[in-house]
Amino acid sequence: MNSRLYGNLIFELSKEGRKGYSLPKNNFGDYEIPASMRRSEDAALPECDELTVVRHYTNLSNNNFGVDTGFYPLGSCTMKYNPKINEEMAALPQFQNLHPKQPAKTVQGALAIVTLLERSLCELTGLAHFTFKPYAGAHGELTGLMVIDNYHRSRGDMARKKVIVPDSAHGTNPASAAVCGLEIIEVKSDPRGLVDLADLERLVELEGPNIAAMMMTNPNTLGLFETRIPEIAKLIHDCGGLMYYDGANLNPMLGACRPGDMGFDVMHINLHKTFSTPHGGGGPGAGPVGVREGLQDCFPFVSPYHGNFGVMMRAYAYILTLGREHVKEVGPLATLNANYIKESLKDVYELPIDGLCCHEFVFDGLKDKSTGVTTMDVAKRLLDYGYHAPTIYFPLLFHESLMVEPTENESKETLDGFIAVMRQIAEEAASDPDLVKTAPHDTPIGRVDDVLAAKHPVTTYRQLKAEA
Repeated sequence: MNSRLYGNLIFELSKEGRKGYSLPKNNFGDYEIPASMRRSEDAALPECDELTVVRHYTNLSNNNFGVDTGFYPLGSCTMKYNPKINEEMAALPQFQNLHPKQPAKTVQGALAIVTLLERSLCELTGLAHFTFKPYAGAHGELTGLMVIDNYHRSRGDMARKKVIVPDSAHGTNPASAAVCGLEIIEVKSDPRGLVDLADLERLVELEGPNIAAMMMTNPNTLGLFETRIPEIAKLIHDCGGLMYYDGANLNPMLGACRPGDMGFDVMHINLHKTFSTPHGGGGPGAGPVGVREGLQDCFPFVSPYHGNFGVMMRAYAYILTLGREHVKEVGPLATLNANYIKESLKDVYELPIDGLCCHEFVFDGLKDKSTGVTTMDVAKRLLDYGYHAPTIYFPLLFHESLMVEPTENESKETLDGFIAVMRQIAEEAASDPDLVKTAPHDTPIGRVDDVLAAKHPVTTYRQLKAEA
């Protein structure tokens, strides 16, 4: 086994008695630890010298994939590049060393950043007020729904407990509504992949007095711009409901149009997507929630502090770097890149809904289904060529969904390289399907048992003891 590529667990590199540290002389004396707080046996910690530790974790980092190392076309997640100036600003000791319980008079600079970021987001979204309490996108989504629920309760309208969600929505939409104690009603998509207005009219007529809100992502999960938002907003507002904007796909809207101008009353923003903060592996994130004038008193208490300040600092640095004149280029360039890839590949990959897309698009697998090569196979083969796979099997509207989202940062050369590899995989699927079906071939491990990993994840290391 090539340890540089594959590596051993740090426990497997451990040798009894080895140390990678030296402690200073104890100047504090000895104190007895209460028996109730003492371990019955030593913790099973690895024993390694410093060089072994450094090599081990450096090799692990080299096996990791991130937007700094290659093209990351993960649809629906907007894995855009995080400019290093953002990191420099967030790392300033005046910001990095803050403590949430410091007296307010000692953090006026940080609070000024929050205020200025709020003004920027209001300008970019067309909304009037933002709260920065939510710690992530899903947390923001829940907070936004709580705003809506509080609004109806404040008016004594206790019957409004139903939320309309398109069948193409992100899974967090129904999940957040359920956590908030609301009930989901699904509205269908029409053949063009947009909200079916006739089906929506039917639902409004049927459930009008019970409708709390309609949740929408625009562009939607298929990467298509919902062109009838004004009509949809009027339907919902006329029956007494509110419009909620899921900010997951805000990136192509940035500088092009504003949710508040379309009739949305509440929205959350994924600062870690649209405003370039790095994310993945569960964090970091931030999900500020914006509302139109009149709803600010409905903000719920979800945290005693502003959310992840480092994320906010990076987002504000990103906005300042672009400035008013260049932020307008983000959405159009993201849309241009997505359409360029789509049009370059639709002759070999099945495009279920043709036409102009926005920041992302969805293929339904390879056009030639006779090879038996699936979307999973294509995604695995991409790893051999050094690309992170796009989002697969989402949205659920298509059997072999493959969702691609190139951000505005990517060059034409990068896009051309990805297009060439995708075409190469299509050719391999036709000429040597087993090559694709057994991919990846050049990664540290091959295909894992996804079901076993999900049902029985191994998250801790258990050292095997020698039998007596």
